[in-house]
Amino acid sequence: MNKARCWGDKNELSRNYHDNEWGVPVHDDRVLFEFLILEGAQAGLNWVTILKRREGYRRCFDNFDYKKIAEYDQKKIDLLLQDAGIIRNKLKVESTILNAKIFLDIQKEFGSFDKYIWNFINNKPIMNKSETWKDVPAKTETSDKISKDLKKRGMKFVGSTIIYAFMQAIGMVNDHHVSCFRYQEIIDEH
Repeated sequence: MNKARCWGDKNELSRNYHDNEWGVPVHDDRVLFEFLILEGAQAGLNWVTILKRREGYRRCFDNFDYKKIAEYDQKKIDLLLQDAGIIRNKLKVESTILNAKIFLDIQKEFGSFDKYIWNFINNKPIMNKSETWKDVPAKTETSDKISKDLKKRGMKFVGSTIIYAFMQAIGMVNDHHVSCFRYQEIIDEH
């Protein structure tokens, strides 16, 4: 039986991501860091390009162990820039290391990145009721606020549009269309 999806029908990788991850609330700091970095890596590209390289990112960046990443040196950066398993953009690679350091600072200040990020929406996912992609914003006042705060702390590749995509990915926002089978499932599960 075919399930109605708002997106993700083009290939198995997208379908699995849509059906199992996108919009599901995430509270694990390592996974939050992974999505923050992957959404930043997507800047100027499409999500399928990043999904295809996700395992490469996990391999290259120590499974998104932000404590290890924060310690990367120039030698490691040079190695990363030679690895076809990731997007070999120097600014994006360097920002991953910088963002790991700031991520640790945020953890120290708030106890966890999870507490920091979910506090922006009072720990309750936003359930939008979109019927088409025209109903889904590219950014919101909340993503503007988060982006501004992360930039003030020194993070890179955290513009408001990237942060809104991050919010969608980690389930801070349920932007599945109401006709999509995942919309109600996510509400029921969380």
